[in-house]
Amino acid sequence: MSELKERILAVVLMMITVPLAGEFKFYPFNDEFRVSLGTPAFFLFLLLGRGIHPNIVGILTGTSVFVFRFLLAVIIRDIPVEEAIYHHFPVFFYYVVYAFMFHFTKLNDQHNKPFMIGLLGVVIEFWASLSEMAIRSSLADQTISFYSIEQIIFIAFIRSFFVLGFFNIFKLREAKLAEEEQRRQNEQMLLFISNLYEESVQLKKTMQNAEDITRICYDFYRSLKSGDYHGHDAQTALQIAGLVHEMKKDNQRIYAGLSKLMSSEKLEDYMSIEQLSNIMFVSNRRYAELLNKHVSFSLQVEEEHPPYHVYMVLSLINNLISNAVEAIEQEGHVSLYVIRRDRMVEFHVCDNGPGIAPKLKEVIFKEGFTTKYDACGNPSTGIGLSYVKQTVDKLGGHIKLIDSHKETVFVIEIPIEAMIQKG
Repeated sequence: MSELKERILAVVLMMITVPLAGEFKFYPFNDEFRVSLGTPAFFLFLLLGRGIHPNIVGILTGTSVFVFRFLLAVIIRDIPVEEAIYHHFPVFFYYVVYAFMFHFTKLNDQHNKPFMIGLLGVVIEFWASLSEMAIRSSLADQTISFYSIEQIIFIAFIRSFFVLGFFNIFKLREAKLAEEEQRRQNEQMLLFISNLYEESVQLKKTMQNAEDITRICYDFYRSLKSGDYHGHDAQTALQIAGLVHEMKKDNQRIYAGLSKLMSSEKLEDYMSIEQLSNIMFVSNRRYAELLNKHVSFSLQVEEEHPPYHVYMVLSLINNLISNAVEAIEQEGHVSLYVIRRDRMVEFHVCDNGPGIAPKLKEVIFKEGFTTKYDACGNPSTGIGLSYVKQTVDKLGGHIKLIDSHKETVFVIEIPIEAMIQKG
């Protein structure tokens, strides 16, 4: 229903705009040949209003132009009614023929061919003007001169390509907005997949734990069965092993689904550190606004860096940047320094928040530790920093905390090879 209202509004706007634009006119040949802005406005409306049928618009616009000019002639200029009808009625056919030719040539299917739009616009205006001129000449019992046809063609070229210029500006802006929207969606998708990447690492760890528990329970079952214990205890151990094994199988299926989802996305697997930083800063700037905080971000890169694995960097560094945003109370700054040292890369995430209490520095990397609680008092999972540390350790790197009275700095040092490897 809203789409129908938008179309009706567009038609009404056209019926008002075109007659008004038609009153802005000039006489380029110092004779009665008049050139107005009504045609360019009508042409532009037809190009932009792809959901409106041109023939209907042509009839309605032609009627509105005729009525507007008729009323101006009769009321303002005090011209007799019959003379006003005689003089302005042919313009109705001009817009009807123009719209019919626009529909006939399927001009709105040529939006990717701007030069063709200009040429077809010339042809359409030529036939519409020739139709109007033919009606006027028949009413006045005159013939159409070759000079008049030349004037029509000349003005048609000017007005059509003039409109084409404006139309290309609209299309360029539309393309930029679409590109910006696509870029925003890609950034959101990359962040989403990086979160899946983090979850898949945790899930893989859980699968390994389940495998270990299954093996221990089965060994315990065999031990009970071979000993002098009650058979019921052995069956219980076997049942526990079976349940854990089923849990592991479920986790395997979930892990396979996550891996397939991450590998099937048509997104870049590797990006420059500048591109990755922009994604993290944009998302965390929105996050800060959501928390009603004023947080600024900055990036400093030293030495040349290869493109890094997108999900690895986002899942590690974005964790630290988000924590920094949460640590800042109302207003602050988060800095990211990326330094290359031979075969190692260092990421420094700095914030000027209140810092970390000394008694917490020894436990912040332990799994399950958290200082974050929701509005209901429920704690968060506490796997953020522990995940970062586990992953960094697994990659052969290390993470440390530098906390001074001025700022809090988390430093991650990882082999570059681990950040660019495939798989």
